[in-house]
Amino acid sequence: MFYKIMKRSGRKIAKPDVDFGIKRSGRSSCFVPAADDIAVNHASRIATSKGLHRRQPEASPMAEPPTPIEDLPLIRDASDFAKTAKEKEIKRHTLVDLIDYIQSDSGKISEANQQELVKMISLNIFRCLPPGFHENNCPEYLDLEEEDPYFEPLWPHLQLIYELLFRYVVSPNTDPKVARHYIDSSFISKLLELFESDDPREREYLKTILHRIYGKFMAHRPFIRKAINNIIYKFIYETRRHSGMAELLEILGSIVNGFALPMKEEHRLFLVRALIPLHKPKSAVMYHPQLSYCVRQFVEKDYRLAETVIMGLLKQWPVTNSQKEVLFLGELEEVLEGTQDVEFRACAVPLFRRIARCLDSHHFQVVERALFIWNSDRIANLILQNRTIILPIIFDSLERNTESHWNQAIHGLSANVQNLFMEHDPDLYQKCRVQHTTNEKRELQWRRLASFEA
Repeated sequence: MFYKIMKRSGRKIAKPDVDFGIKRSGRSSCFVPAADDIAVNHASRIATSKGLHRRQPEASPMAEPPTPIEDLPLIRDASDFAKTAKEKEIKRHTLVDLIDYIQSDSGKISEANQQELVKMISLNIFRCLPPGFHENNCPEYLDLEEEDPYFEPLWPHLQLIYELLFRYVVSPNTDPKVARHYIDSSFISKLLELFESDDPREREYLKTILHRIYGKFMAHRPFIRKAINNIIYKFIYETRRHSGMAELLEILGSIVNGFALPMKEEHRLFLVRALIPLHKPKSAVMYHPQLSYCVRQFVEKDYRLAETVIMGLLKQWPVTNSQKEVLFLGELEEVLEGTQDVEFRACAVPLFRRIARCLDSHHFQVVERALFIWNSDRIANLILQNRTIILPIIFDSLERNTESHWNQAIHGLSANVQNLFMEHDPDLYQKCRVQHTTNEKRELQWRRLASFEA
């Protein structure tokens, strides 16, 4: 059946418009009809309209030997649809038939044809990517979230190729012991390079395919982890720009979730040397949800890592970026949810010195997010157990917010926190109030002395 599909694709095609050679230079491009016939509902599925499987009347077949699979037409001129319409239709139908065949119960491919299939896929998807928007010397202050996403004009064709690769990888008829010779470390390295694509649809397919390769090809797991680590190190210490960081971190989140206990030292080092420093770049807002999930998985696997994570976050804490500060406070709350009392007590002083600064912030959202930490029963209990350490640190900030903050919501939240401490330890609360009054008088005296000197 596989042979018959490829035989049907071996028709004569106009020579000026089609390149049957395997060697290519620059960015070769393939094209199929407009995307009206094709729509992506999910990275792991291809949704086809009625026209996708509809067969056009075929011309009488040419008496020629079958075309090898890697010689499927590589259309270089994608600007004129009418010029190569026939060739594009032939290729599209062939790819659809291959996808249908691999999905079928009888879709078993011989070892020789698997080699040709992977070779054809490589020729079509591995290409020189156009310079991304983030590579055009864009200023660092530019908000990349507001930029319109780039959509690959050849995506209708690339989607079919990616769907074919995905179906080949997940097919129960694909033997990993055989397929790993063709989906090798070189193939995976090139696949990882494509995560630099600015098209979110392509990155979504790449994420799903790489995750399935990691799950099916156990021999490649150490290499995939190491390759992703190297991409992250390059991003942190060299480029600070990468389009697919969110997708790579999403894959890592699933990988970390599957780590066996006790956790290996190399995984702990990856947390310290890669994941925590990933909080530093300004573009962290683009991938922070995925990064936060990875970090939370480490703490859930081993609660003793909570102190390492909290101290790492405090070290990377943003000073002038209020948006990142709000994100950090949200992540900090999630980490504290899984923290035990011993680890909490070890980092309580530097942690609540930072929270006190957040309570004094001029940005009301930062103050509000810091006060929301007390809404968690788990964290509130940890704070009350260590109130003798924590309350003296944050009392002045709470009192200032209650007395003079311009936002009424901050007034109410600060008063609720004060009432919580007052109910559980009125003596400590009164002692802190007396100390606060003394500090205010001392500051007032120093201000008067400064005014006399002026």
